[in-house]
Amino acid sequence: MPATPKKTEKISVKTLATVAELSAVLDLSSNRIYQLIQDGVISSAQRGKYLLADSVQRYIAHLKRGVVTEDEAKLDKVRRTAEAQLKASKAKIAKMEAQELEGKMHRSEDVAAMTEDLIYEMRGALIALPGRLAVDVAGCGSAAEAAEIIRREVYQVMDELAGYQYDPRKYAERVRERMDWDSEVVDSDE
Repeated sequence: MPATPKKTEKISVKTLATVAELSAVLDLSSNRIYQLIQDGVISSAQRGKYLLADSVQRYIAHLKRGVVTEDEAKLDKVRRTAEAQLKASKAKIAKMEAQELEGKMHRSEDVAAMTEDLIYEMRGALIALPGRLAVDVAGCGSAAEAAEIIRREVYQVMDELAGYQYDPRKYAERVRERMDWDSEVVDSDE
């Protein structure tokens, strides 16, 4: 004759269970149950006893919170990567702007403008050359003497151009104009 099963009590909201019983009901190891207890997912009703219905419901809610679709995970990864790249780009831009303000880096349009200034200075010096030489060359007795006077003036113009210096104040003024800053802003050097 087969053994008669024990009379089991009905499960209610007040039914208590041990870690071993929760492990069997939730199909988890005892270690995993203890971890869920430490994480606050499952809470104790009495020492070593847990409300069965509450524990199951809390575990299900915990699983629902942790469910993330593959697409959501990919989107989250893309978003985090984009945010990191944006932060890195902003930091790089801020560093470059600081270097520009310190005069350690120049924008290409500013370099072009400064080069243009040098070219205009050269143009002006070369255009003025005939006027500076006309009287002296007209009074020369020979072509060799005229050539020497012209050579000397050309070398003088070249020396003047060789002495052309980059002016950080002019550059700082250009930066302020470009950034629409007030011309009253004073450099920290002054």
